[in-house]
Amino acid sequence: MAGSVKTEGVVLRSIRYAEADRILHVYTPDRGRISAIAKGVRRTKSRFGGRLEPFFRLRLILHEGRSELMTVTGAETVEAYPRLRGHGDALDSAARAGDAVSRLFEAADPNPAVFHLLCNELALLDADPAGKATVANQLAFRLKLLVAAGFAPQLAACASCGEREHLVGFSGAAGGVVCGGCEAGSFGLDEASHVFLTEALARPLAETPAAEPRALRQAERAIAETAEHHAHVRLRSAANG
Repeated sequence: MAGSVKTEGVVLRSIRYAEADRILHVYTPDRGRISAIAKGVRRTKSRFGGRLEPFFRLRLILHEGRSELMTVTGAETVEAYPRLRGHGDALDSAARAGDAVSRLFEAADPNPAVFHLLCNELALLDADPAGKATVANQLAFRLKLLVAAGFAPQLAACASCGEREHLVGFSGAAGGVVCGGCEAGSFGLDEASHVFLTEALARPLAETPAAEPRALRQAERAIAETAEHHAHVRLRSAANG
């Protein structure tokens, strides 16, 4: 039904379209991911200014017609995250976070927890660009996205048989850690990696634990295989290189 829609949203992607327009992918708390066109936004005297760029948190007024593509009729900045934008690694981390949200939550389904998690991640990167633009932070963020998507990995006991001792591997197909008797098809998971995954899942994002590169590589593989097997999504690497 045609009409006006008011919502908050974080711009995930902004794509040039036609002579002066932009197509926006926006994540909202009450409609999930939506697409909207901002007409004339690339003109010098556009009333939107530069606020329709990625990683702006906005209050939006949208016109919803018969098309799946809404039209932006008003936009007010809630947070611009200016320090994040001035730091290359923080901007890259924001882009990877936004990409993970886009891949795991494609549908236009409401998920306020994902919206607030994304806003929290952007706020952390803005408050401490150098300190929070880390692989550990990216992996903790992705773990929490998996929880919000309903795909939290089993870390307390073997995902296949329930054994709580001798947990030696991780199986994306099984959905978590596995014991020696169930390790077929898994990859080896060091204790340090298991500890990182467990603590990153349990702690607030602002208190993401540190870990050595080997542990982080194994943790990233565990997250990636969980997303691929259960959400049928292939995530980008958490870091360049």
